[in-house]
Amino acid sequence: MASQNIKLTTSCNNKQIKIHIMKHVYHYLISIPMHIFIIPAILFAPIHHLQSLDQYPKTIAHIFNYANHYYNNALLNNHFPIAIPLFCLSLATITIYLFTISTLLPKKVYLLDFACYNHDPRFLTSRDSILDKMSTVLSPESVAFCSRVMEKSGVSENIYIYGHNDFPLKSSFVCDREEAEIVVTGAVGDVLAKTGVDPRDIGIVIVNISTFNPVPSISAMIVNRFKLRKDVLSYNLGGMGCSAGVIAVDLAKRLLQGQRNTYALIMSVECPTSSFYRGTDKSKLLSNCLFRMGGASVLLSNRSSDRRRSKYELKHTLRTHLGSDDRAYNCVIQDVDKDAKVGISISKDLMAVAGVALRANITALGPLVLPVSEQLRFAATLFARKVLNMKGVRAYVPDFKLAFEHFCIHAGGKAVLDEVEKSLRLTKWDMEPSRMTLYRYSNTSSSSLWYELAYAEAKGRVKKGDRVWQIGFGSGFKCASGVWRALKTIDPADLANPWIDVIHQFPVTY
Repeated sequence: MASQNIKLTTSCNNKQIKIHIMKHVYHYLISIPMHIFIIPAILFAPIHHLQSLDQYPKTIAHIFNYANHYYNNALLNNHFPIAIPLFCLSLATITIYLFTISTLLPKKVYLLDFACYNHDPRFLTSRDSILDKMSTVLSPESVAFCSRVMEKSGVSENIYIYGHNDFPLKSSFVCDREEAEIVVTGAVGDVLAKTGVDPRDIGIVIVNISTFNPVPSISAMIVNRFKLRKDVLSYNLGGMGCSAGVIAVDLAKRLLQGQRNTYALIMSVECPTSSFYRGTDKSKLLSNCLFRMGGASVLLSNRSSDRRRSKYELKHTLRTHLGSDDRAYNCVIQDVDKDAKVGISISKDLMAVAGVALRANITALGPLVLPVSEQLRFAATLFARKVLNMKGVRAYVPDFKLAFEHFCIHAGGKAVLDEVEKSLRLTKWDMEPSRMTLYRYSNTSSSSLWYELAYAEAKGRVKKGDRVWQIGFGSGFKCASGVWRALKTIDPADLANPWIDVIHQFPVTY
């Protein structure tokens, strides 16, 4: 039965591929006469009036000169039956051709602006205070373990955390909903205020949040709170981990390319209070030490008129999914411990799996962004290792600093950032936005990429034409990349983001 299903699926896929190819062939054949036969016929129509081969045009400029001369003479000599149809035919041909090209090419997607949730100072709490609160529900051994992890995590001793004053939580659900409402309302309200976009003009809403999924959804909360229109396309991505922010951008891009003149609102948020673990399993206690409140709202547009006022243009999105591998699938997983307490397990395999996912992702991304010289060097070493079986040839890691000026790497933890820095041969300057985001905010899940870009903007680093690479890692296991190009130089004096008032204090050493 399974083999029959596989054969059926394969045949369906083959049929879809054939239909897809036939559509492209059809469009190609339709477009061929327009620029191969009709336009040359119009341009060369006057040539039959020439008396000798010496009079035939030698260049493209000559062709147009002859055509212009012919049509002028036709009009002066009242040859309207010939001149007017030819002129109308040429105009129609050019119009149809340009229309065909415009429908086949994907629409460009622009990032008008984004807003990171600006934390209320009342949520700022010391590490010692967090550990004291944990000691009321965790064993001394578990608290000691959390203390060691937090000391080595690369996170400041003072961090933002929601629900600390009410800890231990009497109602986790109530706390989760309040946290979500505070972060979502703050970030979405800020991005709408920055861009001046009317909420009723938003056609797409995408929310990504992993562990807290109430009914109605967070996306419905946004529709209700900001009174979006009735035909808005609403999506709520759950359980997709810290890479879901880039995945949401990829989904928004695909939806925007299928619609005309609309906006897509993305909200990346996490509510770590919903996943607080009260047991003794060390692999589950890690999430208590790393994840903290945060969120970011992003407004995208497919309107060509918005290009001038947008900050960035989306160039590429790319996803790598290792879920078919059991080790990758289980390296970050929510399950129950021996006492039936729910928590998120982070296994020792995480770094190895993340390395495999990163290599696969950059291998696919490289041909899209790297200079030809780097692609040739990478291809040569790959050929020597895989085809010629030359074990002595070391794998070549392309220099991605030739393709990007800024790197926003998910601030999942110090070990994650160390591994990416080593693998991509990045500098301390390249890693500064990611490390400072981790230091100040800890792991805010998928929204960390936007806090990092906000850091680079506040430092005045983003110039017109600069390329930004966002890299997210998430459960499943997934690695996702988003590539942006700056459409303008970002002036810190014009910014309102969580970094701008304290940026002079960074970077810090720890």
